[in-house]
Amino acid sequence: MSAVPILFLQLIAILGVARLLSALLRHVHQPPVIGEMLTGIVLGPLVFGWLAPEWQGILFAPESLSALEGLSELGLVLFMFVVGAELRLPGGARRHLGASGAIGLACVLLPCALGLAIAPYLHERFAPQGVTFWPFALFMAASLSITAFPVMARILKERGMTESVEGRLALTSAAFANLLAGFVIALVLVLVSSRNGWQSFAMTVIGSVVLGGLALGALRPALARGFEKHAEDGRPTAAMLGLLLILVFAAAAATRALGLHEVFGAFLIGAILPRDNRLLACLVERIEHLAVIVLMPVFFALAGLHMSADAFVGAGLLALGLVLAAAMGGQMVGGTLGARLSGLAWPQALSVGALMNARGLMELIVMKIGLDMGVIDNAIFTMLMIMAVGTTLMTTPLLVLFGRLGQSNQPVAQAVRTTRSLP
Repeated sequence: MSAVPILFLQLIAILGVARLLSALLRHVHQPPVIGEMLTGIVLGPLVFGWLAPEWQGILFAPESLSALEGLSELGLVLFMFVVGAELRLPGGARRHLGASGAIGLACVLLPCALGLAIAPYLHERFAPQGVTFWPFALFMAASLSITAFPVMARILKERGMTESVEGRLALTSAAFANLLAGFVIALVLVLVSSRNGWQSFAMTVIGSVVLGGLALGALRPALARGFEKHAEDGRPTAAMLGLLLILVFAAAAATRALGLHEVFGAFLIGAILPRDNRLLACLVERIEHLAVIVLMPVFFALAGLHMSADAFVGAGLLALGLVLAAAMGGQMVGGTLGARLSGLAWPQALSVGALMNARGLMELIVMKIGLDMGVIDNAIFTMLMIMAVGTTLMTTPLLVLFGRLGQSNQPVAQAVRTTRSLP
């Protein structure tokens, strides 16, 4: 069978399974993105490959995946642009930045410490050949510190907790934590680039600084002037949208050429866009539908195809246990203690810990970066995938449990008066 019919069959299978699982999980009050995450596991070697290995091998033969990989990368770049464009502090967040900063810092430092603690065992048994200890260890530390900001926002909205104390603090804390973890991941990629010599290392560092400076110093004001001048009734024109996509792809290509991952460039362009709410919302809406509904399920499916059925042979089960313990212990304990020290009652603090423990899509993106750049292998990727799905699945049940312990939904203004802001 030629490549085009195979591609269409692959897309039918991916989108069909994703929509089915999302619909089923919606009935048990889980966010649809979990169904899309499970799509990769279902269509990959752990389920489809185990139940019908011949059919799975025909439908997803390695030589037929190049088109899917291109669609996956496109979806990832567009999605990270959307994440950057929508990145902003929740309303009223500035009034309790101290508490949010403390929680975010705790949810980075503790998982990082636990990640570094288990790294020697994992590096000795699972690190790809040629990857030295510190890039591997720092990547593991950062990957355990990621919080699912978009998924968290969706969970809070569906549970009516967006205006609650724990909801506002968790969202702001997650933004802080993910920015800190992103810096660590960028550092890892810079260290990986140094394997090609210090000249390559210097090019990555200098090029990244120059690119960031150009984006903030020249491109951001130019975009602000252009949007104000050429928007029609507050809506973007086709020319504006086309120019914006060119900038996104150019920045993605530039960061990849510098030795970083393309998602950093896409995120950068989204983050520097003018915060005109109507114009930005229109831009994001036009791009988000294609990225989220069509392309991101392809990304999830390919992530599942990268999983290894042999990951749990030998030392794999113990390694999975260590990853799960470090991930859940780090974020749950870090988030809960950070919130408790900031003045929240135990039920609210536990809810913050449960929200910070959700990994979701952001974790998969980080895992894909590590796999693409050769920092981790398929076995570690498989363990992190299971951790990401598991921690996201448990978020809603934990919120229900902690809510029964006396969850409060007081307004943020009242919460600030009872919350001790940390320096």
